This record gives sequence, C-alpha cells and structure tokens, in this order.
Amino acid sequence: MAEEEPKKVVETETPSEPLPPAPKPAEAPLDVAEEKSVIPPPPTEEKSAESTELPAVEKAAESTEEKTTKGSVDRDAELARVATEKRISLINAWEESEKCKAENKAHKKLSSISAWENSKKAALEAELKKLEEKLEKQKAEYIEKMKNKVALIHKEAEEKKAIVEAKRGEDVLKAEELAAKYRATGTTPKKILGWF
Repeated sequence: MAEEEPKKVVETETPSEPLPPAPKPAEAPLDVAEEKSVIPPPPTEEKSAESTELPAVEKAAESTEEKTTKGSVDRDAELARVATEKRISLINAWEESEKCKAENKAHKKLSSISAWENSKKAALEAELKKLEEKLEKQKAEYIEKMKNKVALIHKEAEEKKAIVEAKRGEDVLKAEELAAKYRATGTTPKKILGWF
C-alpha cells in the first residue's frame, strides 16, 4: 500500500514538469552483494564431471534471479527517486513558507513604520497649525496696537497743530493790535521785523 501512494505522487507530478535523472540508490550496493551471494560459486572440476545437465539449469535459474534482482533494483531506484522528489517538494514548500513569512513580517513592519510616520506627521502638522494660529493672533494684536499708536500719534499731531494754529492766530491778533496802536499813536516799533 505504501508503494501505491508514491506512485500516485509520481503520476501527478510527471505531467507538470520533467523529472530530474534518478540518482543511484544507496541500497544498490546491498543488492549487488545479494546478487553475488545468490550466484553460485564457479563449478569445480569434480562437479563438472558429475553433471553436464546442471549448467543449463543453473543458467535458467540465473536469468530468473537476474530478472527479479533487476526488477528489485528498478523498484529501489524508483522508490529512491520518489523519496528524493518528496524531499525536494517538502524543501520547496518549506522555502515558500519561509519566504511568505519573511514577506509578511516585512510588510507588517513597513505598515507599522508608515503608521508611526503618519502619526508623527499629523502631530507635527497640528503643532504647526497651532503655532500659526498663535502667530496670527499675535500678529492681529500687534497690528491693532500699531493702529492704536498711529491713531494716538495722529491725535497728538492734530492737537499740536491746533495749538500752533491757535498761537499763530494769537500772534497775528497781537501784531494787528500793536500795529493799530502804533498807527494811532504814530510811534514806530522798537524792533523792526526782529532783525535789530
């Protein structure tokens, strides 16, 4: 029954790909030793004299033994080939499994690295946005302060202008009054245009 299973495996594998040449089985030397033990020793002179018929019988026995031995060797070689194919297929399956494990492990690590990268990027972007909002708020406050300062300076400038205009008006009135007084009295001013 064990012989039938490997033959089924061979039948399913044979059409898909050509089989490698079968290595010499390790059991072959044992079969050769058995062959040597089965082959009768060369006849001695005494026996050859006794029977001349015996060599023909021995030849027939040798040919049947060679056929069975040859069949046994072929069967052993086939079993060795099947065992080798089975071992190679197991090795190939193990290799594929290990490759798959390595790829899955690498994919998992790459996914975790990508997730870590994305979370760090998101945290930095949130911090940057928060900083930008803070800077925008500070900028708006600073602009407001500057506008207030500009308005204050403008107000002070207007007040100073008003004071200057008022003083100018007073000086003009004073000059007109003095001019009218000098005209009325007929006297001349002590300072002419402020040059003397």
